[in-house]
Amino acid sequence: MNRTEKREFVASLAAVFAETSMVVVTRNDGLTVAQVTDLRRRVRAAGATYKVAKNRLATLALDGTRFDGIAPLLKGPTALAWSQDPVAVAKAVVEFAKTNDKLVLLGGALGTQTLSVEGVKALAELPSLETLRAQLVGLISTPATRIAGVLQAPAGQLARVFGAYAKTGEADAA
Repeated sequence: MNRTEKREFVASLAAVFAETSMVVVTRNDGLTVAQVTDLRRRVRAAGATYKVAKNRLATLALDGTRFDGIAPLLKGPTALAWSQDPVAVAKAVVEFAKTNDKLVLLGGALGTQTLSVEGVKALAELPSLETLRAQLVGLISTPATRIAGVLQAPAGQLARVFGAYAKTGEADAA
């Protein structure tokens, strides 16, 4: 890379850091091309991005952003994963790291909060945004369903009582 390409890369990475909400730092300890491709595919499916960047350029891009706390993690063969949905990116990277020992989690940052490896794993265990939305809709619709059931119950009980009186009236007449 020449100087202008490096400046453009730092500027684009700084723009990404300004827009995103979560960054996860990983170390590649000998992943094959097929494994990295699989990881990128999983991360992309979660709505996130996975990129290997030179540590010096990534550190320059981090300066002045809310993620500057992860700069000390950028040593050795590192890569960054980021997304707007913090749970999605953490979940995708942690799931891949569970099945492949060559991808090592180093930490991450959620906004201005720097996360340890345990923090990233705890974030990955949370339900995704879509799941939370579905649970919220379920919670909202449950009271309405219960109210409808309660309102219908007296009418049903009344109908059963009238039916029982009608049966007893028929039995008495016979």
